[in-house]
Amino acid sequence: MKQSSLCPKFEKAMHLLGKRWTGLILHQLLSGPQRFCAIEEALPISGRLLSERLKDLEKEGLVHREVYTDSAPVRVEYSLTDKGRALEPIIKGVEKWAQMWIELDQEAAN
Repeated sequence: MKQSSLCPKFEKAMHLLGKRWTGLILHQLLSGPQRFCAIEEALPISGRLLSERLKDLEKEGLVHREVYTDSAPVRVEYSLTDKGRALEPIIKGVEKWAQMWIELDQEAAN
């Protein structure tokens, strides 16, 4: 297997952020803490995959999972950590770039 000449940290970051739905989940959490069902409603993603991505992001320290046991049923909220929030200018930059350069085909626009 060919050895990459990229910085290992950059390569790891791109691997993490390049996973399907990760960027959209992070973008969704930029607006503040949200419950699982709110994220699931906002994005066309299965609950299983959303759960998997949130666990990955939590493991990497980008997302914080807060469990509230003071009510029944137990409430769980997800929010960005400082590390996750540090991605905001990058996410906003990609959003701005997409507005300028990405064109949707007819099917995707509907």
